[in-house]
Amino acid sequence: MVERRPRRERNMDAKRERILAAAARLFAEHGFTQVTTREVSEAADVAAGTLFRYATTRADLLIMVYNVEFGAAIREGLAAAGIFTDSAEAVFALINPVLERSQERPRDALHYQRELLFGQEPMKHRDAGLQLVAELEEAVGAILLRSAGRDDELTRSAAQRASRLVFAGLHLALAEPSTHAHSEKTPATELRAQVEMVVRGFQDTIRLTPDLPASAVGLHRQGEKK
Repeated sequence: MVERRPRRERNMDAKRERILAAAARLFAEHGFTQVTTREVSEAADVAAGTLFRYATTRADLLIMVYNVEFGAAIREGLAAAGIFTDSAEAVFALINPVLERSQERPRDALHYQRELLFGQEPMKHRDAGLQLVAELEEAVGAILLRSAGRDDELTRSAAQRASRLVFAGLHLALAEPSTHAHSEKTPATELRAQVEMVVRGFQDTIRLTPDLPASAVGLHRQGEKK
């Protein structure tokens, strides 16, 4: 016998899905800045007070919507990255779906990025979005570790730093349609070149760094603190 979830939980999930669908549709049709929370609540057929139980602000609604897009882009990138043996190509294939999806509505993507990374208001969905950033960086780091052919603490640390640099490049590429930085090149072209530089730099660093045994890693780190 299949156990059914309590009606209250099912009703909450249904309201959340209606709010998510309404916000996604309105943002797509009119843009984030032209949509009000009242319009979303009316489109979702929920009271304004109910809406704020699921998203505290309009920016929180945007994060709620775009987290779905971000998560889907990461899954798409993970599948695409698996077909490449070259690490730089694999890393670019991993992050490129995020860039491609953002170009469909660049202004809303920029608002999402700003609120996710720099937003100050309490929000219900921000932590989930930041977790997606962490997952993307971890996936980049995993590709780099495989390319290194070793898995000691120093290599993991270098892979983490390099993955943060890759995300920083992606962050700037997402902002390019609004900032017009490096406008002589497409965002994808510039991002691919940056990824190539970071990945090759990581590989050269690892190649030139001795493969320290685990017992020596602690001594190395103590030396860094002196």
